[in-house]
Amino acid sequence: MSLVQLLKCHFLIHLIICYVFLVSGLIVNLLQLCTLPLWLVNKQLARKVNCRLAYCISSQMVAALEWWSGTECTLYTDPKSVPLYGKENAIVILNHSFEIDFLCGWTFCERFGVLGSSKVLAKKELAYVPIIGWMWYFLEVVFCKRKWEEDRKTVTLSLQNLRDYPENYWFLLHCEGTRFTPKKHQISMQVAESKGLPKLKYHLLPRTKGFWMTVQNLRGTVAAVYDSTLNFRNNETPTLLGILNGKKYHADLYVRRIPLDLIPEDEAECAAWLHKLYQEKDSFQEGYMQTGRFPGPTVSPPRRPWSLINWMFWSCLTCYPLGLLLLQLMSSGSVTTILVSVALCTAGWSHAFKEILGDVAPLLRVSRTILAFNPLLFVS
Repeated sequence: MSLVQLLKCHFLIHLIICYVFLVSGLIVNLLQLCTLPLWLVNKQLARKVNCRLAYCISSQMVAALEWWSGTECTLYTDPKSVPLYGKENAIVILNHSFEIDFLCGWTFCERFGVLGSSKVLAKKELAYVPIIGWMWYFLEVVFCKRKWEEDRKTVTLSLQNLRDYPENYWFLLHCEGTRFTPKKHQISMQVAESKGLPKLKYHLLPRTKGFWMTVQNLRGTVAAVYDSTLNFRNNETPTLLGILNGKKYHADLYVRRIPLDLIPEDEAECAAWLHKLYQEKDSFQEGYMQTGRFPGPTVSPPRRPWSLINWMFWSCLTCYPLGLLLLQLMSSGSVTTILVSVALCTAGWSHAFKEILGDVAPLLRVSRTILAFNPLLFVS
């Protein structure tokens, strides 16, 4: 193992990366909170500002994938569709089989310049989680409770609010609703058998109501659906810890552009269309397992430097005070002071993580209180 790889696996390096992400994320959240008065004056400008602020957070994770681990991504798609990517609003359907498939979806967004404005359909509880959840909240991401009767109204209103969005965006959907596991797959196929639906080998049954609602409310605003099927070479199962350790993966992403006009408006017909789509996705995965590639030509959109530049900026900004503190401690010549400071910092980090992992209820209560004062972004 090389020296660089050893450094990438070192705990202190991981601690610095997490420190930069946490501190910069909270700073960005604070800046997003400061945009609230701007909403009253110029809503569209406030939206554009929040897109740039959101990019400061999400691009750090993309930088970890692209620049830190060096993971490569090969895009299988029709070359005629490539000029449209990033130039139109779209609904992106992603399979949900890997721990980092959302991160690969963000990388897809970054390569075509829509990462800052990308949307998702997320559980409402995530809106109260600092950094990512708060970023999504100010970005007008659509939150749901996964209870159809309650979500029908709130999700519809949230989707309707996106009709006049000033930036091109991609709406990322995991239609399966949850990550693929053998146990979940077994249960899902039992449901398929009871409903007389064809069984899938590599996917769970898609949840059709959320997809239909999204398509119906974004008609006239969204131009196409990008059906995306992801896999990794050499049968690897990538993890976030692997990315943090600098492990390099190679992702293959197959994307089909389907004009929204081809998707039925009737709910039952739309559901049947989505089930057929997932049967096709299953056949693509089967072909990949046999040949090691998806059908069609490949495209390699270049990595943009902005995610790396953004990460370097926040690293310098947040690590500078730490550097000054360390120099002061070293210049004092007191070994005891240094050891006590390190011990206190370590204890503080341990206690903080224990509190976060052990009980997030107080944090969620504070978050709800903060966000309750903003009626402009989300109707609950």
